Amino acid sequence: MKKRIMVVDDSCIMEAQISEMLVGTEFEVVAYCENGEDAISLYEEVQPDVVTMDIIMPKLDGLEAAKMILEEHPDARIVMISSLAYDDTIQEAETIGAKAFLYKPIDCETLLDALQKATI
Repeated sequence: MKKRIMVVDDSCIMEAQISEMLVGTEFEVVAYCENGEDAISLYEEVQPDVVTMDIIMPKLDGLEAAKMILEEHPDARIVMISSLAYDDTIQEAETIGAKAFLYKPIDCETLLDALQKATI
C-alpha cells in the first residue's frame, strides 16, 4: 500500500512536479491544497501519511498551518518545502515539529529521502 501525500502549495506546478517525482515510488499524492486554511480543513478527511507544506501562501502561511495541524494531530508528519531560506524560519519549522525542511527547487532524491525519513 502506497503512503499518502498531501501537497500544500499555492503553485499547482509544484503539485505536478511532486506527483511526477513520486511515480513508481512507495508514495502517491492523494490531495492538493492551495493554502494553509484548506490544508487544515482537509487534513482530517484525508489523513495523509505525510504533508508537504510551502511557507509563503495566501490566507494562512505554511508555518501557522503546520502549527495548527500538529496541535490537533500531534502525530502528523510535515515536510516544509520553501524557497525561503532564513535560519530563523528553519528553526521555527523545527520547533513547530516539522520533520524536514527542503529548499526549492527540489530534486527527486532529496524529496524521497525526506519523505522516507518522515514516515519512519
